[in-house]
Amino acid sequence: MHQSKPWLSWFYLLILSITWGTSYILIKKGLLVFSPLQLASLRISLSSAAFLPVFIWRYRHINWSKWRQLLVVGLAGSGIPAILFALAQQKLSSSLTGVLSSMTPLFTLVLGVLFFQLTFKIKQSAGIILGLAGALVLILFGGNKDTSGNAWYGLLVVLAALLYALSSNTVKAYFQKMSTLTISATAFVLIGPLGLILLGSSGIVQTMAQTPGAWAAFGYVLILSLAGTVIASILFFKLVQMRDAVFASTVSYMIPLVALSWGYLDGEVLGWYHFMGMILILLGLYLSRE
Repeated sequence: MHQSKPWLSWFYLLILSITWGTSYILIKKGLLVFSPLQLASLRISLSSAAFLPVFIWRYRHINWSKWRQLLVVGLAGSGIPAILFALAQQKLSSSLTGVLSSMTPLFTLVLGVLFFQLTFKIKQSAGIILGLAGALVLILFGGNKDTSGNAWYGLLVVLAALLYALSSNTVKAYFQKMSTLTISATAFVLIGPLGLILLGSSGIVQTMAQTPGAWAAFGYVLILSLAGTVIASILFFKLVQMRDAVFASTVSYMIPLVALSWGYLDGEVLGWYHFMGMILILLGLYLSRE
């Protein structure tokens, strides 16, 4: 585990927090025009296309004996969650979705201990639990007319968090010696055909041609794909290699702060429970940093 530059891992964590925390407001804006299937398939297709030149360049460095694990990384880390988040945000606010994604560190620890020989640390687990407590405060007290009664949609976000945990543990367990650029490019190219098939059957051409604001929405999804998916995936996998999957997944503790900030700027009201939740989340991040 490389820790010669601990400040660099924290810098990556900060950049990832801002990038992924912004993803939910971009999804929200994209859904004003696109259906969940259109948005998700467009996101997957654009991300795969962006990685294709890198995939060709790095082809000879790919360990194809682990293609199944690479497919798991692609599907669990990007493909399926892209669909789940788009479906969930039909009914959930962008800020609440960002908060719910903070379940990822807990699932990362549980899966790591059960299946990936991760060492259990009391201080680390205490930090994760404290961070989740902060998330629960926000969920329990932060409901409003737009989000209450949509628990099933919240479970879609929880499932996405579980899949993120599976992906990060897979990277840590099987790809310590493969460059993060190669991992990301291969994983996305492997799921590219799925994105194209879904995109072709989604009616995207008609939407782009006939719906007002379609190109603006496309711009939001393009930013989401290039920054929130392509660049962020490279940084995340690098962070997993530098530290461990649990530390990397603590980016989910910072995401709610960014998501709530965007929600506020978009007209959502922040109450005392938001600030209490933020404090608990930050304390959890501090305790789980090692």
